[in-house]
Amino acid sequence: MSQAISSICILRLSAIGDVCHAVAAVQAIQRAHPQAKITWVIGKVEAMLLADMPGVEFVIFDKKQGKAAFKQLRAHFKGHKFDVLLHMQVAFRANLAARCIPARVKIGFDKGRSKELHSLVINKRITPQSEPHVLEGFQNFARAIGAECDAPTWDMPVSEADKQEARELLQGLTRIFVISPAASKAERNWLPERYAALADYAAAQGFSVVLTGGPTELERKLSDAILTHAQCDITNLVGKTKLKTLLCVLAQAQLVLAPDTGPAHMAVTVGTPVIGLYAHSNPKRTGPYLYQDYVVEVYHDNLMAQKGKSAQQLKWGTRLKGSDLMSQISVERVTQMFDQVVKQEQL
Repeated sequence: MSQAISSICILRLSAIGDVCHAVAAVQAIQRAHPQAKITWVIGKVEAMLLADMPGVEFVIFDKKQGKAAFKQLRAHFKGHKFDVLLHMQVAFRANLAARCIPARVKIGFDKGRSKELHSLVINKRITPQSEPHVLEGFQNFARAIGAECDAPTWDMPVSEADKQEARELLQGLTRIFVISPAASKAERNWLPERYAALADYAAAQGFSVVLTGGPTELERKLSDAILTHAQCDITNLVGKTKLKTLLCVLAQAQLVLAPDTGPAHMAVTVGTPVIGLYAHSNPKRTGPYLYQDYVVEVYHDNLMAQKGKSAQQLKWGTRLKGSDLMSQISVERVTQMFDQVVKQEQL
């Protein structure tokens, strides 16, 4: 499908990290098909981050509306037919949404990654890949319609006002070390006293420590516990930033520490090094893409302990369960990685 294409629909509803991965592929498509009109069906929260992205019309799918969301999607596209739909999500809800989007060609994942009726709503597949990162999977959608994408690049849509708001929040701070401590599930979070230990360690090395996160109860409780344990001064921005402002905060930071969470991938899009903490998912598949060498993980050891097999012997992307896995990551290992990154990145 490398011939002239006039209309393309992207279907990727969630989550923050995944839509960050998808942006690189979408912008590669824009370079390959500058004449094409691109429409992106996306989740409500994710749209807040990508709003005003040049050359893309966003159609918000609000999952909280239940059946009404599908009805609205069908009505929005009534009488329209895209040249191609790039169906970049295998979740059941996304597969139902794909049925509401008319397109001549509907490209989905290869058989190995298809699930939850994905195969029934597509008529073409991307090329299978060996042990791909999520981002690399999205790149194959771009390649399927003739776009070149080797090393990913991002041009994230932020305004001067977003940048100024971030500057004001960080006023007076230098050598900024951001801790974005909360994942979507509590079991994927590191221990608050250990985050605090890293905050104290970074402060002793001359860094200004900043806590970021959303307004949820989980994130507020975690940040409060970190502040209680820490001895150093910490600028607490938890619940105080919009997504675009947070992106600008991450862009102004020298280094980010985070578990498997969206802000880690947001930081990648703006070129800020990330130390990722991983226990439940394979960082080779979901880790901070440009900084996978900076991951501290216990995933592979626990995979062998729980399954008796390596990642290469199991279905790619196998996830682990357990509320105590993150506690296996020691402060010593993370401080060693901190020193390594500071030296390597000349921070």
